[in-house]
Formats: sequence, structure tokens, C-alpha cells
Amino acid sequence: MSESEEMYLITIAGLSEQTPGTPVPLSHLAAQLAVQTVSANQMIRKLADAHLVRYEPYKGVELTDSGWLQAWHVLRHRRLWEVFLVEKLHLSLEEADALACRLEHLTPPDVAEKLSDFLGHPSVSPQGKPIPTVEATAPLAHQPLATLSAGQTAHIVAWDAPLPAQKFLETEGLRPGVAITVLGTGSTGAMLLRTGDRTNGHQLHLDATLAQSILVQSPAS
Repeated sequence: MSESEEMYLITIAGLSEQTPGTPVPLSHLAAQLAVQTVSANQMIRKLADAHLVRYEPYKGVELTDSGWLQAWHVLRHRRLWEVFLVEKLHLSLEEADALACRLEHLTPPDVAEKLSDFLGHPSVSPQGKPIPTVEATAPLAHQPLATLSAGQTAHIVAWDAPLPAQKFLETEGLRPGVAITVLGTGSTGAMLLRTGDRTNGHQLHLDATLAQSILVQSPAS
């Protein structure tokens, strides 16, 4: 598979992480890749012929099971390299992202596993994105925090927010793996949350934009 084809697959996967279960509009995909829509259309039809994506005009594109497998393979490499570059070489998130984007296509699976071993098998990238496991064949079950109702609980899986917002969330203890409970929701989409349990928990207020940017595992009833 070419590097260009891999970039399309992982870009679709990344956009799908933001809006699980929703097809990615072709215009959004083209904008993310900085290409013309007609070029994106040609590549998507090629990937559809290879049974890696499903495309429905006027609705968008989705990865097939085979497409997810290919995408997770590359995203695993990218996010492992991001961990290494940030934690071990102390690069900025922007520098690490740019370099990891190049290394992801060059990394053999056995090297990726040695890298994971060296890093202690991290599950989350420095940007708060989940690192797919070797066995992953489908997207992780998660949804935006904003879709939860008062009284529901969940675990944070990842962030999809700009760096300043990520730093705020980290400061407030809203990092991947943390359990949260929705205490209340407002008419504008704002949310009142509690992290941890009732005894040791911490309450905080999030606006609608931040609530939408946090991805959580399916809530427990």
C-alpha cells in the first residue's frame, strides 16, 4: 500500500474518532488532507474498489473492517513514535506530530513492538489519542462526552482538543483513564462533572465545546 493511500485511511480514521458512527464528508476529508475534492474522490473510489472504504455520494465515506485494520496498524506506529519523541526526546507536540507522521510509514511491525516494549506499552498518545493494540480490528468504543446525560458515568478515552485546551483538561484532572460522572447538563450544552468518587472526587464545569472534544467509553448504566 502506498503512503498516500495510508494517509487517506488514517485521516478517515482520525475524523471518524471525532464523530463515531458518522460517515466522513468528502469535503472534510479533502480539507484535512489539503487536496482538491476531485482528487479525494478519485482516491476514495480506488480504496472502495480495494474494499477498504464504503462511499455513498452526498453522505460520506466510512472504513470497512479491512480499512480499519490497515488504519490502526499505521496509527499505532504514529502514536507510539509521538510518545517516544515527546517523553524521551522532549520534542514539542507539534514537532513530534510532524516527525511521527513521516516515521509511521517506515516502521516495520517488529520495530513497533520493540518500541512499545521500550515505552512500557502506553495506551494513550501525548495528544490524548488512544494507541491501538496489535489485536485491534475495529474502532474503540467511544463517544463524545457531550452525548451523556445527567447521572451517567464513563471513562475518558481521549481528547480531541487544541493544545491549550488539552493543558487545561490535564490541569483539571480530565485525562485518559479517569472516571467521570455527569452531575448536570445545561440548555447550551454545558456540563457539570465529577471526577472520581463522591468522597474524593472533584467537581468542575465545562462549556459545550470542551464537552464535545472529550471522548469517553460507553457509559455504565
